[in-house]
Amino acid sequence: MTQQLQQQWAQCQTILADNMTSSAYQTWFAPIVPLQYAEGKLVLQVKSTFVAEYIEENYLPLLSSAIVRVFGQGTRLEYRALIDSQSGAATMLPSAGVQTPVKSNSLPQQPNTDFESQLNLVYTFDSFVAGEPNKLARTAGLAIAKQPGYTAFNPLFIYGGSGVGKTHLANAIGLQVKAMYPQARVLYVSANTFKIQYSEAARSNRIPDFLNFYQSVDVLIVDDIQYFAGLKGTQDTFFHIFNYLQQSHKQLILTSDRPPVELKDLEERLLTRFKWGLSAEILKPDYQLRKDILLSKMRRDGITLSDDVVDFIAQNVRDSVRDLEGILASLLAHSTLTDKEIDLALAEQVVSRIVAIQPKVVTVDMIISKVAKHYGITDRSITAQNRSREITQARHIATYLSKQLTNSSLSEIGFKMGRRTHATVLHSVQIVKEQMEFDAVLRQHIQQLENAIMN
Repeated sequence: MTQQLQQQWAQCQTILADNMTSSAYQTWFAPIVPLQYAEGKLVLQVKSTFVAEYIEENYLPLLSSAIVRVFGQGTRLEYRALIDSQSGAATMLPSAGVQTPVKSNSLPQQPNTDFESQLNLVYTFDSFVAGEPNKLARTAGLAIAKQPGYTAFNPLFIYGGSGVGKTHLANAIGLQVKAMYPQARVLYVSANTFKIQYSEAARSNRIPDFLNFYQSVDVLIVDDIQYFAGLKGTQDTFFHIFNYLQQSHKQLILTSDRPPVELKDLEERLLTRFKWGLSAEILKPDYQLRKDILLSKMRRDGITLSDDVVDFIAQNVRDSVRDLEGILASLLAHSTLTDKEIDLALAEQVVSRIVAIQPKVVTVDMIISKVAKHYGITDRSITAQNRSREITQARHIATYLSKQLTNSSLSEIGFKMGRRTHATVLHSVQIVKEQMEFDAVLRQHIQQLENAIMN
């Protein structure tokens, strides 16, 4: 066993251990020894044929997912099962979970006109504004759209608070799949709708038809999966659908308001499967993303707002993309009905009715900390008597921002900057102002720091 193989199998073991109980992992997977990986075939040694058969029957999808993530698509799995532990005699057992490479024509190209996807045509990737809070989930979604069912992101479990864009992204993936594979049977369904459909099928003795329909889907998107909590029959049925689709290389996309580990009253076997692929969190939009969303929405709707209005909204409407869109709609309605220009006063009036405006108190100490972090230096170095060019520049910028963003007097700023004088503070502010007139890079740094401080 090479060191590389040992490290790769250790990565697989980590994935396996994270997705099952400790006792199950110790019983079935901890004793496995990786023997060889050559020409796309991985050979694992197990204690007996019974162990190999048990893993194949109960853990094959999870094991296959781990192997694909570490060793790559197209990996073939074979067990070396010991027959006699003393002599070392063994038999070779090929796995049923052979991973076949993705084919560009894995889905036929004829349009499917008789299947209603229930997708929202407005929720596209073009209208989904990218930013750091949604980067991982969006990147995984784009990869899935190119090769649905044949990436390591199956299922894709998207989670985050209300209004951050989970439903939008899930729909965008579905629409992109439809654009690339017109014949694909892509279905969006909310957890509540699935529950109602299941109840009606159970009452009318049509469970087999219900299963057949869902097992015919190529990409299944289930929104707000947390609403399956406590519904045993619904969970049991979805478990069988999930297994069938996942093992058939069909794509599953699930959304929730919390990660799998925090879901309550869901069966452990379902939670384990939710962790097989990728769990991607969409965070609340940061200041820059909120601003980008506003600007994007304004372009699409033909709305013109001044920079101070955009900044005010982005600074105060923090929790939800939905709230940002609601604010814009309200501003437009107020402006139209009252024939008033959308100015800062109107923005303050409208925003205060939707969110609690809590003015952020910016301090000199806060600014020193942000500037130091931005330039990779310590807070103490800014306030010390260090006269190196890098430190002096950072001190000038911290002083300038303190003058712009706080209510502190020049004397108070000077004291915080290491007991510097009133005149020194004015000198630092003037230096930065003059540099910003011709230095585009410095202007960009100042803007980034303002965003970081005010967010």
